[in-house]
Amino acid sequence: MDGIINQAVLNHYLFTGALLFALGMIGFVARRNLIVMFLCTEMMFQGVVVTLVAFSRYHLNLDGQVFVIFVLTIAAAEAAMALGLVVLLFRRKRTLDAEAWSAMKG
Repeated sequence: MDGIINQAVLNHYLFTGALLFALGMIGFVARRNLIVMFLCTEMMFQGVVVTLVAFSRYHLNLDGQVFVIFVLTIAAAEAAMALGLVVLLFRRKRTLDAEAWSAMKG
């Protein structure tokens, strides 16, 4: 039985992943600060990662864990690009409020 998780433990992991994803979604929709919105997207990624690892462990299949490494790599690249974009936007308007960037000029 080593390495196998039962249904109750799987449900706990799935609840934790869903809670992380839901909190990230609520934070992303409710907040207007660009850094907080960025952190909420990262929280949603982590909720998906917890769910993938739980299903991978439950079914004793390593495909989910390999996919988690891929998702974390993409999240790290996205974090670097988003942080650079936030710094650039802050230098232009001296604010991190998303409403300041909602009107496009062209």
